[in-house]
Amino acid sequence: MNKVYSHIESITGNVISVRAENIAYGELAEVSSRYGSSLAETIRLDGDMVFLQVFAGGRGVSTGDEVRFLGHPMQVSFSDNLLGRIFNGAGAPRDGGPSLADNLITIGGPSVNPYKRIIPREMIRTGIPMIDVFNTLVKSQKLPIFSVSGEPYNQLLARIAMQAEVDLIVLGGMGLKYDDYLFFRDTLEEGGSLAKTIMFVHTAADPVVECLQVPDLALAVAEKFALRGKNVLVLLTDMTNFADALKEISITQEQVPSNRGYPGDLYSQLAARYEKAVDFADAGSITTLAVTTMPGDDVTHPIPDNTGYITEGQFYLHGGRIEPFGSLSRLKQMVNGKTRDDHRAIMDGMVKLFAAYRDTLEKKSMGFQMTAWDRKLLKYGELFESSMMDLSVNIPLEKALDEGWRILAACFEPRETGLRSDLIQKFWPARSAGSEAARA
Repeated sequence: MNKVYSHIESITGNVISVRAENIAYGELAEVSSRYGSSLAETIRLDGDMVFLQVFAGGRGVSTGDEVRFLGHPMQVSFSDNLLGRIFNGAGAPRDGGPSLADNLITIGGPSVNPYKRIIPREMIRTGIPMIDVFNTLVKSQKLPIFSVSGEPYNQLLARIAMQAEVDLIVLGGMGLKYDDYLFFRDTLEEGGSLAKTIMFVHTAADPVVECLQVPDLALAVAEKFALRGKNVLVLLTDMTNFADALKEISITQEQVPSNRGYPGDLYSQLAARYEKAVDFADAGSITTLAVTTMPGDDVTHPIPDNTGYITEGQFYLHGGRIEPFGSLSRLKQMVNGKTRDDHRAIMDGMVKLFAAYRDTLEKKSMGFQMTAWDRKLLKYGELFESSMMDLSVNIPLEKALDEGWRILAACFEPRETGLRSDLIQKFWPARSAGSEAARA
């Protein structure tokens, strides 16, 4: 039987308090006022005092309104009918389609038992050379995209959603501008990927509590599809908005703040979501890419700082490009030795030469005279940036590796690359190899 209470003890912003017994943390309630009804979630228990975050906000709620506890936490419908649909942070349709209420599942459960996991061992191809060649994305990996406001991180996520070789995309948007929401919807629809995508979108105008629900909704649905054998890619943007929502609610609850005002359990809150990434031994997988915008481009800020301890590397998006030095995929060694014989050599050799190019740029800016080797490095760096780092480049891994060899051959002699002679004999472009032989 649902518990109904007709007296609200206090109203502070979007948080109300009610005296009630036998209420569970996370349990939902329905708050009925003269302006209608709204869902609320139990966010704190203090003896018989229950604190609830009202989804629609506290405006219009009075102390004499009715609070009816539903006896269960937040749930979401799970079926193939979710495919191609767009929902808000409360699980309600945002696309004008019908509501789904069949086969309800609880969100926010524990991460998968390690016994059920297997070691990551398969590559996810994206068609983006700076990922596929230099920081390979691995199935069941959890990676943040570190960036700052104004960088094209949403455009990067949309490209990955359209091109990644996975069975299903679950996109979770938190605090999105309405234009960004429309961009995702229209881009995926025009690219033909919306049919294999499920979107949970919280915009900046929506209640803050719905922002906290989005990752749990997306990951709960992803987990169920993974258990059915699907390889699911979860894309989240922006986890900084998620952390700021946690901060806002903790301030409302008058919790003792931690670093820069964020709650003391920020690490645990982030880890509970990232640790959902898994490759099941006898089913599918969940891979997570999550944007983290760094306030002031400060990697020591609590959000990226805590994220770095949880995840398996990061993609660093700067200047509209994925930087080779700030980026890291700690699991890439698990797969890039199984792709093509030259993958690791090209990866290591080209980044080493690009580092030398950056040093040469610094020398040039300081007025040093350029040597013949410096001029080769400058030419190489320009080709590397335009053919590899430019995010508009869209080629398969094998063509990207061939392009790497072409760039090297256009700038250096084979012996100057530092690559193994057997790989040079096998992959060095024929025309350049012929020219080298003629010069010899």
